[in-house]
Amino acid sequence: MPARPDLAAVILAAGRSSRMGSFKPLLPFGPHTIIEQVISIVREAGVQTLRVVVGWQADLLIPVLDRHGVPWIRNERFEEGMYTSVQAGVRDLPTGLGAFFLLLGDMPMVQSATLTRLIADWDKRPAGIFYPCFEGKRGHPPLIASAYILEILRETPPGGLRALLGRHAHEAREVEVADPGILEDLDTPESYRKSLGK
Repeated sequence: MPARPDLAAVILAAGRSSRMGSFKPLLPFGPHTIIEQVISIVREAGVQTLRVVVGWQADLLIPVLDRHGVPWIRNERFEEGMYTSVQAGVRDLPTGLGAFFLLLGDMPMVQSATLTRLIADWDKRPAGIFYPCFEGKRGHPPLIASAYILEILRETPPGGLRALLGRHAHEAREVEVADPGILEDLDTPESYRKSLGK
């Protein structure tokens, strides 16, 4: 896809992977690791400005990111919850962006075509929040206008990013996609084995 310098992606990979029992970003996924697959999804959609937020076992993950030329941000507060990683990621984004994708680092089954579809809808109305939906259910990654960045950085709502964006529900759009991967995160050994067809 054509490069989109006006867009970026923040990939969250700082958590403990406690339910999995293994460090999720570096688990094998096809010929890659899970984090490499997520990075590939973003790049295939033409989004070249990436930031990966690291925390737990960062020293294992950073060499992989460096090998792929992907900038990373270490979140020293990752134990305080995912919202601190969201803040760390968006704080490091360059100015002048129109919007950014927010991806979970354990969702390698999302199709790059889904990001492309969200971008196409963004181009028609570049404002607000775009959520991919599969069979009426919202999934990841949302495409979020950069206009919300200051608000994200300014506060820490009890309900996290979901609560903050929920206040802007009237500015949200749902985009139906043929991609069940937007609903499939790999939280447990069972979900991981299923993703591998085992």
